[in-house]
Amino acid sequence: MLELKHIHKYYNTGTVNEMCLFEDFNLTIRDHEFVSVVGSNGSGKTSLLNIICGSIPLDEGTIRIGNEDITKMAEYKRQRRIGRVYQNPAMGTCPSMTIAENMALADNKGKFFNLRPGKNKQRIDFYRESLRTLGLGLEDKMDVKVGVLSGGQRQAMALLMSTMTPIEFLILDEHTAALDPKTAETLMELTDRIVREKNLTTIMVTHNLRYAVDYGNRLLMMHQGKAIMDKAGTEKEETRIDDILKKFNEISIECGN
Repeated sequence: MLELKHIHKYYNTGTVNEMCLFEDFNLTIRDHEFVSVVGSNGSGKTSLLNIICGSIPLDEGTIRIGNEDITKMAEYKRQRRIGRVYQNPAMGTCPSMTIAENMALADNKGKFFNLRPGKNKQRIDFYRESLRTLGLGLEDKMDVKVGVLSGGQRQAMALLMSTMTPIEFLILDEHTAALDPKTAETLMELTDRIVREKNLTTIMVTHNLRYAVDYGNRLLMMHQGKAIMDKAGTEKEETRIDDILKKFNEISIECGN
């Protein structure tokens, strides 16, 4: 279980541009939930992910995974338990390294490095079989540098690499936004399969309302640092795109747009 308790986050503190994004924000995500998060720009979606991953510090509040307080835990230590896929396909892989080298790097996440070769020949077959599950033919391009791959291929690799080691949480930060519609569909199907197979607790920020409705078992809508919609289980299954659009329109009217 992931718990955010009494979260406060300010930006530009002490300046005329000071802004309070989260004020006494609370959120509990139960084990094995797949939570889709939607909301307008500036609503707090990505900041929420950054707080969970440790990319930005809190001003007040606590973050707990199970019985452990991780509020002050360094980002690199959280990565042993949390996998993350970013919006930009270039951020999840190293373009100057080969596919095999990237896989080896992900395979050794959280382990101590020494002077041994980074690419273990005994693991190559495992990498090849893992890549085969993507259905993109990457298993036959192990010595190709990742920088020459398409955005969709790189993002599929990033997803696979983020889940190679045992993790508890998968964080998806608009991971289909930079892809063409067909590739995005393929990646979402792959995402759903991996989440189900590995039984991962997942948080997916997306601007695609159909993905938010079709995938996952819980839906959050963020607005000005608050969760103004929270639907789970049967209520989530019965939610339609029009329901979300209606809420967006209500917000727009309230804001004078």
